[in-house]
Amino acid sequence: MPSDQHMDAAGPRRPRLTPPIADVRRAVREAVGRVATKERIETTTPPPLVLVALSGGADSLALAAAAAFEAPRAGLRAGAVIVDHGLQPGSADAASAAAAQARELGLDPVLVRRVEVGDEGGPEASARAARYAALDEAARETGAALVLLGHTLDDQAETVLLGLARGSGAASLSGMAPVTGRYARPLLGIRRTTTRQACLDAGLEPWDDPHNLDPAYARVRVRERVLPVLEAELGPGIAEALARTAEQLREDDAAFAEQIEEFIEEICEPAEAGIAISVAALAANPAALRQRVIRHVVASEFGVSLSRTQTLEVARLVTEWHGQGPIDLPGGALVTRAGAHLVFSTTGSTEVLEHDH
Repeated sequence: MPSDQHMDAAGPRRPRLTPPIADVRRAVREAVGRVATKERIETTTPPPLVLVALSGGADSLALAAAAAFEAPRAGLRAGAVIVDHGLQPGSADAASAAAAQARELGLDPVLVRRVEVGDEGGPEASARAARYAALDEAARETGAALVLLGHTLDDQAETVLLGLARGSGAASLSGMAPVTGRYARPLLGIRRTTTRQACLDAGLEPWDDPHNLDPAYARVRVRERVLPVLEAELGPGIAEALARTAEQLREDDAAFAEQIEEFIEEICEPAEAGIAISVAALAANPAALRQRVIRHVVASEFGVSLSRTQTLEVARLVTEWHGQGPIDLPGGALVTRAGAHLVFSTTGSTEVLEHDH
């Protein structure tokens, strides 16, 4: 047995604390600490459960090891969910090996979920949808307070570059949020090299997914070709700079969102089967705010996201009104200019309802 670790007779191995292990543990400590405070764990029986989404790769394996160490110290339980996408030979064996590692780390419960991956939206999007559906189901089944995801700073940088290439705006360039609902990403400030070294230091053997080297995937091309070229030509620190950009844009987006919530209360009125917005109020404000209001209303009322092209088409009902419309939107929604209002509805009704002032 390596000299830098020993086996505790009462539990799983405890590796010597090295800087990479300490960095990952610190990040996880902050994430589970928020849950411990929120859940008031001192009065909860049994303690709240934190699940780790474990693939067996270095990032999620380092995350699982840190969660196994930190969760009990915060008064929480830690378990794992392994999702087998079934996309390659031996995937069931890889999932079984990851589950064995999770149990060796002391995680409980350890769940393995096999999913069927369709082809809607492409292989990456389909696999992601199937994976999150399985994680959601596991969280509901176990009553988990939090699901930890192993996305790193490198993943964040890749996400920003992919969003930039798609021209999808600030919302996409802001990358992945540290916390989204029941999901948390503690490692967004940790490099991939650190998680791999943490595994090596702990005597853990990560699984290397062959898909992570397949250039058929856009993210792999960004990882293996684009970022290295940027680092070589522009100097080191590109990934960190992209991650900082994402963080700044999330701050801007949060500020905008707060302003929009207040603004919408002033300019919206109920309409039959929908909502109406004052054209004059939209016209009087900058394009950025106007378009965000349009996207926000459609998302909140009808649960769909508008592309920039769709958003600009709706905005032209305000800024370039020549009698055009109505405009069909995703999800069966419709927007019509009716007098002094834009009316968003499911039926096309343009009647603005009276309401108390």
